[in-house]
Amino acid sequence: MSMHHLGRAAAVLGAALALATAATGLPAYAADPSDATGKHTTAMRSGGGPGQCDDDPDGWERDGLCLNAADNRKVDAYLARARAAEPSISRDVQAAANRSHAELVGFDHRLKSPDSLKRKVATDLKEHPERNTDDVLARLSDAVRYTLQWPDGRYVSGVTIASDSLSAWGSDTTKWSNTWGREKGYKGLNTGWRAPGSRQLFEVQFHTPASKSAQEETHKLYEEQRLPSTSPERKRQLQDQQDAIFAAVPVPDGAPTLAPPATRLVPAA
Repeated sequence: MSMHHLGRAAAVLGAALALATAATGLPAYAADPSDATGKHTTAMRSGGGPGQCDDDPDGWERDGLCLNAADNRKVDAYLARARAAEPSISRDVQAAANRSHAELVGFDHRLKSPDSLKRKVATDLKEHPERNTDDVLARLSDAVRYTLQWPDGRYVSGVTIASDSLSAWGSDTTKWSNTWGREKGYKGLNTGWRAPGSRQLFEVQFHTPASKSAQEETHKLYEEQRLPSTSPERKRQLQDQQDAIFAAVPVPDGAPTLAPPATRLVPAA
């Protein structure tokens, strides 16, 4: 075929593609020479429902949430690092609990389960499409977590001693969420820390027996509220139930004014 005819054929093909685009409102794709089927494929991101992640058996899917195989491997690697860092963190937290005469509640569950962590990552990705898995993992503070508890009368002094001890031993405060003073919702003190050496983020919750009991009672309500399949009306009902439970929790004197250890509050990664 002459160069003239080749050029004319290319022009005709280009016009046909442009016409297809204008008629359908969709981009027209020429087949990739390496793709024998001529199909245009795109990689699906994590965090969606069924069909939005790849079908690789190495992926993860629960309750309408999913992670593709690559992101699932990233979460597994993060969990392995957290497990390696946990023993030294636990020693400091146990020492702080002993020093402040705290009850260390649920110590056997100090490592978040793989399914729980993956559900949290997938939910974050679904709710924040602009983030990727690396962004989400960098913000996670509760793969390693602890709960310290004191009676109401010793709560404020206990929190002060325990948090000052962790700070003095080299852990940096990354989060200090004090909700004792709020009118509705969760009551307690949730704190985030970065361990010395490993730099692993971990969480310490400071509770009274009543606030811990309320947290446990509302946990299933909260989990249902977070599911993508839960309707807006049901979510409002679940929130009302949680608010009623936490409203019955006594607030220890001085709890709403508890502040992080001086000069050691630093931004989370």
